[in-house]
Amino acid sequence: MTSKSLWADVDVMPAAGSLAEDVECDVVVVGSGIAGTSTAYEVCKRGKSVVIIDRGRIAGGMTSRTSAHLAPLCDDLVSEIKGSDATKLFCDSQAAIDRIEVIQEQEEIDCDFRRLDGYLFQGRDMTSDIIDQEMDAVREIGAPVHRLVGMPFNGCANRHVLRYPRQATFHPLKYLSGVARACRNNGVTFFRDSPVEEISEDNGIVLVRTTRGVIRAKHAVVATNSSISDRFAIHTKTAPYRTYVMAFEIKRNALPDALYWDTEEPYHYVRLQPGPDRIDYVLVGGEDHKSGEADDADERFKRLKAWARELISGLGRETHRWSGQVLDTIDYAGFIGQDPGCKNVYVAMGDSGQGLTHGVVGAILNTALIMGEDHPWKELYAPGRIPLKAAKNFVMENVTPVKSFAEYVAPGELHSLDDLRRGQGAIVRRGLEKIAAYRDEAGALHLNSASCSHVGCHLHWNSFETCWDCPCHGSMFDVKGQPINAPAVAPLDKR
Repeated sequence: MTSKSLWADVDVMPAAGSLAEDVECDVVVVGSGIAGTSTAYEVCKRGKSVVIIDRGRIAGGMTSRTSAHLAPLCDDLVSEIKGSDATKLFCDSQAAIDRIEVIQEQEEIDCDFRRLDGYLFQGRDMTSDIIDQEMDAVREIGAPVHRLVGMPFNGCANRHVLRYPRQATFHPLKYLSGVARACRNNGVTFFRDSPVEEISEDNGIVLVRTTRGVIRAKHAVVATNSSISDRFAIHTKTAPYRTYVMAFEIKRNALPDALYWDTEEPYHYVRLQPGPDRIDYVLVGGEDHKSGEADDADERFKRLKAWARELISGLGRETHRWSGQVLDTIDYAGFIGQDPGCKNVYVAMGDSGQGLTHGVVGAILNTALIMGEDHPWKELYAPGRIPLKAAKNFVMENVTPVKSFAEYVAPGELHSLDDLRRGQGAIVRRGLEKIAAYRDEAGALHLNSASCSHVGCHLHWNSFETCWDCPCHGSMFDVKGQPINAPAVAPLDKR
């Protein structure tokens, strides 16, 4: 089964065309996922003229690959950040869910939004200590949480559980379709299939140079999952991880509608999505790993399916499977606000497993900053911050670039291009350099440098998504060497 999310059939802005000439506006938003489209909405509601631009289709990036949990606490557990003065502020900001709820009501967006409970449950063969620690940490910041024993999964009658009230979920692309419609009605212009090559400032004006023209604006917000305006500084404080999701049919009401996630490492997560004819979809995700450090999606889906069928009764046929990329930050908070070294460029990146809520947090905060307002979240999310308490995570995550550059002296994965099968990608050594080689189904070879065009890290083949992954900062390239995920903007060198 190929990679396709449950949401992929929804075209958020089918009327969008490509940029064909130079344009001017008050605010240009680069990236059209949850962060970008939400920012365009907030800014246009404040009376600003807005252009939103994307290298692909509108909302066709990582937002279309989410599992769409709307959980307003820390995805990495509140107990992990306990002790920080900003812990309560972080958890308060994740109530961006409230903003989503208001928008879908005001704009009359039919997106299956609903409030529901979330359940954190004890993993297999694990002690309940982590449940105790998490309950104490959540109560310390004053958030509601309830301790239970048992939950509606097979073999979980004696598992220790925390219940978090007033979580939420929705259909992410139905929601963004409604937000995009409201944006268009407020004068926002959308451009798709218009890759941005450079963002710069000149005498107080931001210049966004694309392959098709230049956008001149008073302000720019870069919401490209991983920033393309900052080349290195912020990226040393983030790490890309790949996560896997499957969807199964189940009879309606066979499983209580809620969010579920366990304490295993890597953890698993479950939610429901309404389907047709008394059928719901169960979304099951997990099996995360550092991007580019594994190419075994089939095995990970097999383990995920076994876990799901063991715990959930009445699970029907599998309908979808896909993967997405999560950009973890070293202190769990995103990087949102003024881009270091810039005056009028703002960024929104670093979802840390909470891309949907972080995206809306980014829209609220960056809009306030553009309007010249102060905001209580500004320092917490400041892109230039140096989180000293996260020094251990910083050192651990930055081992990856060191390992990556060391790979250039290692042998290739294949001895010869003749060994490359149709539909296969592999790294082949040619003299002193490494080649990212792919043979398509027609037998034609596609040869590119194995050096990422961002900062030169060694690429790895991703057979499930049929692309090249960069393990350092999360760039992705198609088989022809074109960038399909930030921070890279330039194609791979042809060979």
